Amino acid sequence: MIESVELVVAALTAGAAAGAGETASTAVKDAYTGVKTLASRALRRAEAVPAEVVKLVEADAVRPAGDESDTVGRRELTAALTAADAGADEELMAAALKVLELTDPDGVQAGKYRVWLYGNKGVQVGDNNTQTNTFH
Repeated sequence: MIESVELVVAALTAGAAAGAGETASTAVKDAYTGVKTLASRALRRAEAVPAEVVKLVEADAVRPAGDESDTVGRRELTAALTAADAGADEELMAAALKVLELTDPDGVQAGKYRVWLYGNKGVQVGDNNTQTNTFH
C-alpha cells in the first residue's frame, strides 16, 4: 500500500475536491466526512500539531500538490499525520481507501493505491514527485 499517511492525504485532497461540489454523490460526501473526522481526531490527539494543519483539514482546504492556493502545504499535513501516527489507524486507512474508491475508481482498479514495499531505500511512490538521494 502506498505510505499510509500519503493515502490519507490523497483521500483528503480528493474528498475536498469532489465533496465540496454540488454534483458529489451522497456516498462521496459521507465517505469524505468520515475520513475528515477521523483525520482531525488523530491530529488533535497528537502533541505539537500546528492548529493551521487541523484547520486545513476541517475547512476542506487540502489542495492537490502544486496548487498555488495551498498555503499550509501537503508537506506539513503529511508531517503532522505522521507525528500523530495516523498511518497505524486502521479505521482511518479504511475510510481513506473508501474515499479513493469513490473518487478515483480507475486508479483503485489499476492498483494505484496499493503498492507494497519492504526494506527498500530511496523509494518514492505517488505522482509528480521529486527526489534526491545520497547513500553512504
